[in-house]
Amino acid sequence: MLLIATSDKGGTGRSVTGSNVVYRRALQGGDVCYVDFDFGSPTSGAIFGISALSRGTTTGSGTHSFLHGRSHSEEIWDVWEHSDRMSLRQRPPGTGRLVLLPGDAGGGEFSFDDDMVRRCIDLFLRLHGEFEVVLVDLSAGRSYAADIVIAATSSPEMAGVTTRWLVFHRWTRQHVEAAAGLVFGERGLLDIGEAYGRGRERFLEDIRFVRTALVDPNAPDLAGLRPPQLAWLRHANRELQRLAAELDVGRASMLGSVPLDPVLQWREQLITDSDVWARHVANQATVEAFESIAKDIVDKQAWERL
Repeated sequence: MLLIATSDKGGTGRSVTGSNVVYRRALQGGDVCYVDFDFGSPTSGAIFGISALSRGTTTGSGTHSFLHGRSHSEEIWDVWEHSDRMSLRQRPPGTGRLVLLPGDAGGGEFSFDDDMVRRCIDLFLRLHGEFEVVLVDLSAGRSYAADIVIAATSSPEMAGVTTRWLVFHRWTRQHVEAAAGLVFGERGLLDIGEAYGRGRERFLEDIRFVRTALVDPNAPDLAGLRPPQLAWLRHANRELQRLAAELDVGRASMLGSVPLDPVLQWREQLITDSDVWARHVANQATVEAFESIAKDIVDKQAWERL
């Protein structure tokens, strides 16, 4: 399946959450591929701990070059083999493949034509035939990357490929409204899909929201707050729940949520079991959230709206 990761604003945790989800899916035994379509900031290599790709590839064969036709094949990196982190190099038995297709260093947004869409279709079909899950990380907002992917996945050649969309947002009023606008607003995903012949209701069935950096107002670690602060926080949370439901970004449209974690706040990286159990720098609840989403992305029932 193709899993398209997008967000209307930067700073939502889209890339780091998507990376951790495919990492956990690989640990669960699935063969997974992460494709960097964030043309303006292809820095997924840093999340996977591959320093040579921290700002994208410099070989001239990244996703930008491939779509432009400057490279006849895509560059593929095996994370288990090339990550600088020893905890990732120690691949556990029974795990699936974990590979990265980087973007080009110094790239940027660009308009597209039919030839680019054709190359995108070719790329997606080949990857779909090789991996259980192919996650395509888009640039934030209403980008050409989103247009290219919608055009490609709406083509007759892609009719037999399951394509799902994850829209990431933080749990704030501004981010909730932005996520809803990206999907339902003018020139949003549904409008673009309709322009390429996709039915709005059918397209909407393949879109789910993921909340990131979520703070639970009833969590024990917030007990140190003053009573008025806790009361305000709980009131704000209820207001956000009402807003999300009104904008169709509520629980019925969610695939999952990820709690606020200090590691993800200070360093965007994959969270390994060692980070939780040996180094004690990351929270178990964060890993459990990633594991849950990793299982749900391939579970048909998880994509049924409540």
